[in-house]
Amino acid sequence: MIGGGPAGSAAAITAVQCGASTVLYEQSRFPRHKVCGEYLSPEIVPLLAGLGVLDGVTAANPHRLVALKLHFPRNSKTVRLPESAWGFSRYALDALLLGRVADVRQERRAPAGGDVVATGRRASNVPRGNREFGFKAHFRGPKTDTIELFFFDGCYTGVNGIEDGLTNVCGLGPESVLARYGFQPDELIRAFPALCERVAPLERVMDWHTTGPLAYVQRDSPERYLAGDALSFIDPFTGSGILSALISGMSAGRSAALGEPPGKHYRRCERALRRPFLVSSLIRASIRSGLADLALPLVPGSWLVRWTRPRASVVD
Repeated sequence: MIGGGPAGSAAAITAVQCGASTVLYEQSRFPRHKVCGEYLSPEIVPLLAGLGVLDGVTAANPHRLVALKLHFPRNSKTVRLPESAWGFSRYALDALLLGRVADVRQERRAPAGGDVVATGRRASNVPRGNREFGFKAHFRGPKTDTIELFFFDGCYTGVNGIEDGLTNVCGLGPESVLARYGFQPDELIRAFPALCERVAPLERVMDWHTTGPLAYVQRDSPERYLAGDALSFIDPFTGSGILSALISGMSAGRSAALGEPPGKHYRRCERALRRPFLVSSLIRASIRSGLADLALPLVPGSWLVRWTRPRASVVD
């Protein structure tokens, strides 16, 4: 298995639970900070339990989130979440998951032919100037029980509390817009009044981390089991990235251990991820066109939460 993030670790844990022996190859030293919204939706709880890390997550005191607030240039909306969610850092989650994998080898180049590939995104073919890049940093200061999403000038930024009294600020933007601010997220934040006001009481406690270019694509392979962002990269504003990674990773680990054809794994993932992928694509287009801002007062917020959630039950 290749890749030590949530998808790769989930695949390795699940494969062992199915009776297989595994070796996980990861080129980077873990845990490490990754650009991530660091949001765990409530559907993830049974998956964390099945992977043996739920107690570790709760012991780390993840920040409880009970509401969602959307900010657009003209309109804003606050929605009570159907169930409370958690803010929890990738650094802590990766450490817990990888800690459950018995044989992890840090090697820059993994052996060819690994059954499960969870190596993250591949560079997109989008021309320079039109690409999108992500950024993330932790801040210290007042926290709320609300995850706030800010949409402006083709950019998106999420702000939510995580463990240890910290707040995660994570976003993405088009290359052309980021270039206007010298690719400095601090300058970008100051350009949007509502976001600037939200972040003003906070003090950044780490350097900005960046990633990209981002590609909203779905892939498969006739010979291997792709998982996580290597399989499908969903819009970060859905809050479903980590949940999707665990679903696809657990599916890949099960199929690899049982000798199922890769096609069965991909069909399982399609049932889980197809709807949120399509819905988020429609939302992304409406955000870019400005329609989302105009329609926000008319759209029940509960729809946005419900229709962007993967079906975690497919890996039960």
